[in-house]
Amino acid sequence: MSVIEEIVNLLTGLFGGGEFASLAIIFVIFMIDAMIFPLLPELFFILAFTSNQSNALYGAELLLAATLGEIVGVLILYFIVEHLRIPRGVQKVVGRYVGFLILHDERMLLVNRIAPMIPFTGAFISIAEKWEFKRCMFYLITGCVLKYGALLVLSNVFYAYFSDTSTAQAVSVVMVLVIMAASFAAAYYRKRKAKAAGSTVKERLESLKEEEEGGEESEDNGR
Repeated sequence: MSVIEEIVNLLTGLFGGGEFASLAIIFVIFMIDAMIFPLLPELFFILAFTSNQSNALYGAELLLAATLGEIVGVLILYFIVEHLRIPRGVQKVVGRYVGFLILHDERMLLVNRIAPMIPFTGAFISIAEKWEFKRCMFYLITGCVLKYGALLVLSNVFYAYFSDTSTAQAVSVVMVLVIMAASFAAAYYRKRKAKAAGSTVKERLESLKEEEEGGEESEDNGR
């Protein structure tokens, strides 16, 4: 655990500027993660919490900052795309992609917490034709509160179980890393399965098209 503890101590230094600074950092990290590119928000979230774990109110504030940051990031991207002219081809691609997901409606945003398969969520919500904005926001907020609330609870369990604070902190970080690795693995598996299903459907459609063309040629020859 010594190496992990050293890394934890190094990163935890980011949150040494007080509660407000820590909350602001978490807000920005979650906003950028939702809007532009992945920033491993789970890791920074748990590091921020373990930097001041003894304050119960801080945990609730941290959860609120994370949720607000994600919502703001999603909304910014959503409204940007809403004011752009999206090519019809892009809409068709998104529609086909939705068809290959585990769930085909807004509930997929909950599954996305476990197996990330929806990139640039705000843009995706805007382009997906049958997804309702209010339902998307509901599942986004619910998923964020459930996921990061669970991380807080588990981290508190570790602090209650281990007498050494540094050990509890390191175990909390390892827990997050394992969860992240499992999420990426699940997402990779689902994407490969969706790609295979897409190839099968494409081959079947091409086969039907060839059969139809062959039937038309036979009719023409018969005439």
